[in-house]
Amino acid sequence: MCTLTTTVQIPQSHSSVDENHNGVPDPIDIVNAARKEVEQRTNYKSAYYSGGYPPDDEGVCTDVIWRGLMGADIPLKELMDEDIAEHTDLYPRVNNTPDPNIDFRRVPNQFVFFERFTESLTTVLIPGNTENLKQWQPGDIVIFLDGFHHVAIISDKRTKDGIPYVIHNNQPFAAEVKLTSFRTPIAGHYRWKYGSLQD
Repeated sequence: MCTLTTTVQIPQSHSSVDENHNGVPDPIDIVNAARKEVEQRTNYKSAYYSGGYPPDDEGVCTDVIWRGLMGADIPLKELMDEDIAEHTDLYPRVNNTPDPNIDFRRVPNQFVFFERFTESLTTVLIPGNTENLKQWQPGDIVIFLDGFHHVAIISDKRTKDGIPYVIHNNQPFAAEVKLTSFRTPIAGHYRWKYGSLQD
């Protein structure tokens, strides 16, 4: 017997702020920049790079985040490096010795930064619940820590039943998958305070 999936319409209620004045809301800039990782199938490669930034065609999950934010002219590395230098003891993967070549690419460090400077949102995803699902908007960031350090960006794409997709990089390359594909509990769900930190 065939069961039809009911289509759930989830309103997009993301910020309309366009800080870089390119005619596109910043959350969508973030999604578009992150999606380029998927389109070019950025190779998953974990390595240490002088200067911090890996080549354009390789990276890990955290690279999707800074590249996505850079689409809205948000310089995550610069902001994190500054906060890590001033509050080194707060960042678990720094070991009291800041290293701008790698610190901003560590999931636990991004977790601390987003906890400190972004809007923290629900970590509960309820399929079929419109009120819950509309809290998951394009450009949001999700972090997983329990046994699996990972981070991803909420896409502007959803399943027919309203579940958001996420853009991430895991072996072998960057991809766009349903948020429910992850079995690890969501440790954090964040939304950038558009127009604030980069001013």
